[in-house]
Amino acid sequence: MPNRLAAQTSPYLLQHANNPVDWHPWDEHAFAAARGRNVPIFLSVGYSTCYWCHVMERETFENSALASILNASFLPIKVDREERPDVDEIYMLATQLMTGHGGWPMNVFLEPASLRPFWCGTYFPPEPRGPMPGFAQVLEAVADAWNNRRDDVLAQAAQLASAVRDHLAATRAPVPVGEPQVRQAIEQLMRLFDRTRGGFGGAPKFPQPVFLDFLLRARAHIEDSPTRAGIDHAIRFTLDRISIGGIHDHVGGGFHRYAVDGTWTVPHFEKMLYDNAQLALVFARAARIYDDAWYRRVVRRALDYVLRELTDPGSPGQAGFFSAQDAEVDHREGLNYLWTSEQFDHLLGDEADFARTIYGLSAGPNFKDPHHPDEPARSVLRLPDRPDCLAQDRKETTEDILARLDRVNDCLLTARSQRSQPLTDDKIIASWNGLMIATLTDGSQLLNEARYARAALAAARFIVEHMRDADARLLRTCRKGEAHTPAFLEDHAAMISALCCLHRAGLRAPDFDPLHAALALAARAREAFTDASGAWFDTRDDQSDLFVRPRSTYDGAMPSGPALMLHALIDLAEVTEDRSHAESAGRLLASLSADLARSPVAAIHSTHAILRLIASPLAWLNDQVDDAAAEAAASDASQSSHSPVHVFADAEEVLVTPDRPGVVQVELRIKPGYHIAAADPGTGGSAGLVPLRVGLVKGQGVAVYADYPEGEPYGPDSALRVHTGTIAFSVAIEHAPGVGAGPGDPVLGITFQPCTDTECLEPRTLTLDILLHLQEQ
Repeated sequence: MPNRLAAQTSPYLLQHANNPVDWHPWDEHAFAAARGRNVPIFLSVGYSTCYWCHVMERETFENSALASILNASFLPIKVDREERPDVDEIYMLATQLMTGHGGWPMNVFLEPASLRPFWCGTYFPPEPRGPMPGFAQVLEAVADAWNNRRDDVLAQAAQLASAVRDHLAATRAPVPVGEPQVRQAIEQLMRLFDRTRGGFGGAPKFPQPVFLDFLLRARAHIEDSPTRAGIDHAIRFTLDRISIGGIHDHVGGGFHRYAVDGTWTVPHFEKMLYDNAQLALVFARAARIYDDAWYRRVVRRALDYVLRELTDPGSPGQAGFFSAQDAEVDHREGLNYLWTSEQFDHLLGDEADFARTIYGLSAGPNFKDPHHPDEPARSVLRLPDRPDCLAQDRKETTEDILARLDRVNDCLLTARSQRSQPLTDDKIIASWNGLMIATLTDGSQLLNEARYARAALAAARFIVEHMRDADARLLRTCRKGEAHTPAFLEDHAAMISALCCLHRAGLRAPDFDPLHAALALAARAREAFTDASGAWFDTRDDQSDLFVRPRSTYDGAMPSGPALMLHALIDLAEVTEDRSHAESAGRLLASLSADLARSPVAAIHSTHAILRLIASPLAWLNDQVDDAAAEAAASDASQSSHSPVHVFADAEEVLVTPDRPGVVQVELRIKPGYHIAAADPGTGGSAGLVPLRVGLVKGQGVAVYADYPEGEPYGPDSALRVHTGTIAFSVAIEHAPGVGAGPGDPVLGITFQPCTDTECLEPRTLTLDILLHLQEQ
């Protein structure tokens, strides 16, 4: 008999509707049932395209004996993380804090009264396997603890819930942020850049489009030619490696989730709407900046894939875009996307040899299913280089290479469409659609394709008009015409930016004005997600099914909700010239500043927003960075006497001429017991500490250079370089018209992060009270 999930709309929940497990959806009825029975909740979170979620279902949740144990001692609840990102975020953090890692399926045991977690894990095999306990052992041990050591369990739940609150809901005093964090982000990304294979970091290789999008804007902000050239190389080399690799679906267009190896060859085969939206937008922006025809082709094929496979032309009243396509077919990972040399012979005729060479099959297969070793080896298709480079090597024209590739791809796509197909998760998610609407709008302008604009406008209208409740509040998800789940901050923010994008492009219907819709959503969002301080939260303040109201600050595969809203407020300010939106952005930036200063790269989308503000031609948008800094300074004033680092300079005014730089001596006095990371922190600097920096915090017209002292070794392996006690060094300020942090007179600042042997405080950027006089020729 079907369980309670049969009444749900989520494809992931429906996959479990016929399990012998007595699954409940996440709702008050389930919580009340657990409280009535006085049993823990077993919460299992996953998503429809998750390979290991499928494995655990087949091995464990379809096992009647294991289901009986689970049903007898627990109240089982299934959650689709894509429908409830708030639930996923809270309990994933608990899992990471308890186990040191995370992943899906995520399986967490909760005490029923307050829904606090007390024991966490991810995938469990049905029987013990290596270091992993079998699922029956886990259930029996947890049930025994609940029944016989209840006080210990509740104490652990309280401790873990407190740690989650500290991470997700702690209020931190604002700190000044601005140009120094932008510089730090650029420097750190350039250090992370893989100069051999592209991307940022080693295997598995994630495309990380938020990094690339930031660098595409940052390059225009850099006057130093070698630095800009380095950024351009990092962007283009990474986009080239992604576009020729197996992570790019050469036959059907679009992108897989990530590459499991270091060469972008073998992907994790699921295809997500949010990945394709963000990557296609980055390629579109790069195509425009670098005038690159190959990037334009990548964009066109990605958008064609979305319109072909992630929409339902048979449902004209449902114009949104589907969420994802599965990684597995017939219980085999990636089977739909794999090829053999014999298949090429059968399908491609005279073009088989060309296709084998161009797609790498002539070198032998590159994929062996790790989960099914008896399966024959096959090939993921990838190119050895960009088509224009291949054309030179083969002494053919680029047009001829691409025409042959089109013929090959058409044949292969026709054959592939006749295979068993991966599951498509056909629910429509507001935030993910917002990203794709913006990308289609940009792509329509880049490629002069009206059909992309029509699709974007239709999707926006469908979400605004149909995905709302009786009170006209936005809903997060819709499937087969049934919309539900109140939308979160990320949904409102992504849709506001998408609607602004449509407005900028002049796209509207006689009875649908995107800007009007964006302003209405912004008003609803401000009412639902803000507090008196100007901070924005991921969830509404009336959600009784969460033990904490989360406020995420760091970006993952999706940018954080507050970061998306920061950009949305800037978008509204730009298109309306209403300064109230800019002021809201400034208050939001101040609320994010402590976490942003701690790690500008982890909060890269917020750092990107700072760059938008300081580079804007609108002075009242530039002012928001200053206003956020002023709020931080006011907060900091009451704590200044307790600062572990005091900064002094030997001059109050410095003259800078075209022929002679100004020089000032800076001295830092560091309180005993504290240290700061040196400007060159050594190999230990990769731990995320912010190094010592002096530079512009606003204004332009000068370049700043410091003769930083060498740090002293610190730590068990002496890999980190730090400063203690008192240090002094020279700072030179050179005349450099056009260089700087944005409009206005130049202002110097110094950034550092005080630490003890046991903890690090928030990074701090202090303005140096030095008046710079710039003398022109």
